[in-house]
Amino acid sequence: MNDLIEQLKACVGPANVLTEGDLSAWEQDWRKRSRGKALAVVRPGSTEQVAAVVRACAAHRTPIVPQGGNTGLVVGGIPDASGKEVVLSLQRMTAVRGIDRENLTMTVEAGCVLQAVQQAADDADLFFPLSLAAEGSCTIGGNLATNAGGTQVLRYGNTRELCLGLEVVTAQGEAWNGLTGLRKDNTGYDLRQLFIGSEGTLGIITAATLKLYPKPAATLTAWAAVPDMQAAVRLLQLAQDRLGSGLTGFEVMGQFALSLAARHMPQLRVPFLDASPYGVLLENSDSESEGHARGQFEALLEAALEDGCATDAVVAENLSQASQLWHVRENIPLAQAQEGLNIKHDISVPISRIPAFCAETDALLAREIAGVRLVNFGHLGDGNLHYNVQAPEGGDMAAFLREQEERVNTLVYDQVHKFGGSISAEHGIGELKVDKLPHYKSPVALSMMRAVKQALDPQGLLNPGRVVPT
Repeated sequence: MNDLIEQLKACVGPANVLTEGDLSAWEQDWRKRSRGKALAVVRPGSTEQVAAVVRACAAHRTPIVPQGGNTGLVVGGIPDASGKEVVLSLQRMTAVRGIDRENLTMTVEAGCVLQAVQQAADDADLFFPLSLAAEGSCTIGGNLATNAGGTQVLRYGNTRELCLGLEVVTAQGEAWNGLTGLRKDNTGYDLRQLFIGSEGTLGIITAATLKLYPKPAATLTAWAAVPDMQAAVRLLQLAQDRLGSGLTGFEVMGQFALSLAARHMPQLRVPFLDASPYGVLLENSDSESEGHARGQFEALLEAALEDGCATDAVVAENLSQASQLWHVRENIPLAQAQEGLNIKHDISVPISRIPAFCAETDALLAREIAGVRLVNFGHLGDGNLHYNVQAPEGGDMAAFLREQEERVNTLVYDQVHKFGGSISAEHGIGELKVDKLPHYKSPVALSMMRAVKQALDPQGLLNPGRVVPT
């Protein structure tokens, strides 16, 4: 392997091939559930260097683990424990290659942090809508590789819908430049869609051309207390009827999830905490004026109170108040982590069936595991819940995770399957869920997935053991 290390140093420079010292930033996953051992961490600075690294690894039949900001939640971006895999970090590739205002597009390199992409669009007086809690550290390449979701999928779609073109290095070390800004190109297979959501198993995304939007004239935030999940779904229907495409966010949060945020982040002010089983956070973006948006919002909430799908509501008076409301939602995962180890689920269910799913699954878990606590929150507007399971209060949380995770996952995933849902809505498959796919995905789908993998990565060197069950 010394020959390979020397070749890699020749490709990217000795300073960008790390083999010693503390490599935990690249070898340990975001949730600190798993730690691997890399043969080397390689940090190319250009697409040409990425291609050269891939060619060198392919010649030595050495597996490659592509990595962005290492913020993934399914152990899909770190090496295994063998010490034989190369971590290829894209973090040095941070250039904004250009913004085309007339075409409403921006081309950026894969290592650009999402927040930097948002800022570059804002500086051009435009808007890039992808938004998620890790936006200060996740990268756009990782967002694309996992088809990340976030809080504005309801209006703008997943990352897949925000990408027009890609630049990708193939498993053979060839660079494909598909950085088109075209919204219509019907000249064969849409290759970019193969790589988006593939978690680095088919190719390495090095740059992307992204959709931009005009800035909304006003964006307002409201919080509503709702009596149950069925009422939350009714409120969503009412908001869609009244606001149309102006409804850009619709988040639901169970009372226990909110109580964790209040307990562990006392600086946060949680509206109506003890007054209702659920809170709903709504965002309305308007192209006319703040006054128009506020009028729409107030009329909506009045209708919701009359309907009974909301028992109380408040509209943020300014950006500071809106930010405080969003901080409550965004800090639930951190509060849950401070409460202790937990079993996470990133599921999607048809919106119409979510109330029945929650009622039935809540009761099932309570019956099967006495004292279990449910941290249920997420993007109700697009049918995505983070239906997490916390150990009984005062119990050994590490033991609970160790002893109950497999059982809880089976119970929850079987319910998701029963209600026509997906076991992964936005986090991906990675290593954590790869063994679950054969139980919940059709054999025909898995056969096609394996055929694509074999065609594009015949040596099986790109992120092995992830996404595609062996």
